[in-house]
Amino acid sequence: MLVALLAASSVLSAQNQERQGRVVRRLVFSGNHALDNYTLSSAIATTNSGWFARNPLVRWLGMGEKRYLDELEFRRDVVRLLLLYRQSGYMTAVVDTSVLRTTRDAYITFRIHEGEPVRVARLELRGLEGITDTLALRRALPLQVGDPFNRFLLQASADTIVVRLRNNGYPYAEVLRNFDSEAGALRAEVTLEAIPGPQVRVGEVAIHGLTKVDTATVRGMLSVRPGDRFRQEGLYESQRDLYGTGLFRYANVLLVDSLPPSGTIGDSTVRVLVQVQEGPRHRVRFGAGYGSVDCFRAQTGWTANDFFGGARTLDLSAQLSKIGGGSPRSADLLCKPFFSDTAWSPDTLNYTVGATLRQPVFITRAHTATIGVFAEKRSEAQIYTRIAVGGNVDVTINARRQIPVTIGYSYSLGRTDAKPAVYCNVFKLCDSLSQAFLKDPRSFGAITVTAVRDRVNNPLDPSEGSLATATFLYASRIVGSDSLYEFNRAEFEIAKYYPIGRRTVFAWRIRGGTILPQKITLSGQRVGYVPPDQRFYGGGPNSVRGYARNGLGPQVYVTTDTTQVDTTVAGGKIFSGVTAAPTGGNSAFVLNAELRFPSPIFAQRMRLGLFVDVGQVWERGDELVAIQGVRVTPGAGVRFTTPLGPVRVDVAYNGYGAERGPLLLQSGDSIVQIRPEYPPADPRKSFWKRLVLQLAVGQAF
Repeated sequence: MLVALLAASSVLSAQNQERQGRVVRRLVFSGNHALDNYTLSSAIATTNSGWFARNPLVRWLGMGEKRYLDELEFRRDVVRLLLLYRQSGYMTAVVDTSVLRTTRDAYITFRIHEGEPVRVARLELRGLEGITDTLALRRALPLQVGDPFNRFLLQASADTIVVRLRNNGYPYAEVLRNFDSEAGALRAEVTLEAIPGPQVRVGEVAIHGLTKVDTATVRGMLSVRPGDRFRQEGLYESQRDLYGTGLFRYANVLLVDSLPPSGTIGDSTVRVLVQVQEGPRHRVRFGAGYGSVDCFRAQTGWTANDFFGGARTLDLSAQLSKIGGGSPRSADLLCKPFFSDTAWSPDTLNYTVGATLRQPVFITRAHTATIGVFAEKRSEAQIYTRIAVGGNVDVTINARRQIPVTIGYSYSLGRTDAKPAVYCNVFKLCDSLSQAFLKDPRSFGAITVTAVRDRVNNPLDPSEGSLATATFLYASRIVGSDSLYEFNRAEFEIAKYYPIGRRTVFAWRIRGGTILPQKITLSGQRVGYVPPDQRFYGGGPNSVRGYARNGLGPQVYVTTDTTQVDTTVAGGKIFSGVTAAPTGGNSAFVLNAELRFPSPIFAQRMRLGLFVDVGQVWERGDELVAIQGVRVTPGAGVRFTTPLGPVRVDVAYNGYGAERGPLLLQSGDSIVQIRPEYPPADPRKSFWKRLVLQLAVGQAF
């Protein structure tokens, strides 16, 4: 009976397998150069099985998605590939197949001989005389003379001309595509003839769907106004700005007239319709999380939309971080950064409470304004703690243009506490009276100018475009700052992203900054004082990844154990119980280069990265401990795709010893230098101790 059941089961399994077809264990393309594998695989119906179902070492586990071979669709795939190549300009392409079939599996190879493409010998534009700069437009077209005659790029070129015309007052513009292709001569002549239609202006702008929001508020947000020359981009900008106010759950801005006006060209106008649906006037938000630096954190907020009209937004927010960092026991168990090999001690509870009022239209529609007040306590472990209350006013000029510029003024009253060893090493103020003087509450007023040019295609995971930012801060008594807080601070950042194929990206970033302090006299000496929270620090998951957070650059070492002091011991002695405190610097430079590419397994959810980070932080004018040379740390990492952006795990190789700095003995209010340079040259570290693990959410840049 058992034998009969097994035989029947085998027959049913074989029949089921026959109905499903053979499992595709391998699908590869060979001979293709003009079109990549991703493009070819997207054009056919036959698809590869999942990695676990393909790999012979693990497929016996039964894991992974199995894709089956459909013989009819497989034969059609050859035609699909031939059509794709012909549409791409390769008229003589030949596609052959090689299939190894077993009882249950299929191993497929598409062998492609592309041949020579038909190339564009002439590209003529007609109908644009006196309307636009044809030379500049020709350079912007996706299809150029000398390129393979790609029909997809031909359509994209026609669309480019249409967009240019519709943004120049011709909403009914069309482009006719004509070409003469000679496959035997491998040449094609292309003509794009524009039919612009009448040039029109915006007439009536109707707004539908308002209940509580004032009509004048919506009109003030629109980029299209009666009498303006029609721009298709203006409709998109208006829709984007309406969504950006938070007032509407639905917004649509469209051209009402589907046919060109019949009047004279000079008097031609078109109607625009704005359709909206109002959303909730108030929003409450809560959030909680855990971070390796901030430990447990929580935040809440309340937002009032259209606050007293005018599309203003009032936002009240509160945030707590480093929750649990006040207790050594809890900090050791929950808050210690497990990936850092530097000394770490529990930090203080941080908080931020603030209120911000934002006006999206300030003076003109192109500008926005923000005013806010805040109270904060923020800290960097082993470096500083800043406690302050204050306010700020910001005006963004040309907020909707290519390079918005933000001019802001901030004023706060508070104090910045740093470790006594930092004051002693950086500012040469080692007596308790001078250090207490630096910690007194003081006013800090500053004017900040920031310019941003954002051209990236995705803010969470950019793969193409560029981002450039420049910031200048001016603090002096002229703008309300204390005489101790007078300095200029400049910082810039440039990042560029290059797509390679479909899913591979090469990216680089350069960052730099400098601080020019005003010299003041303290304890009979001239000191260029800059608050520790305004200095530059380096190292961490978004900087030079071969160093822990703030671990790059000048360091000072502190011990409180007087029994370790022995001036007769050679300078090579390494003391126990010594903690390192980063002092930061007044100059910084960081250069990152990274190649991001799909993982061979779980390619849709996981990517790999190879990177090299170069950088340094140094103190100009420091003769005692001069940082020599930049630090170069290569590495690799994995990025997991999540709704919040890529979760990143990076491992960097650091072959350098610890940064050397003075060793200080702190006993009560007294600070004495024990060694001018510490630690001594490190013994050879094992390979594993040279690896630094970094965890973060989002790309490094």
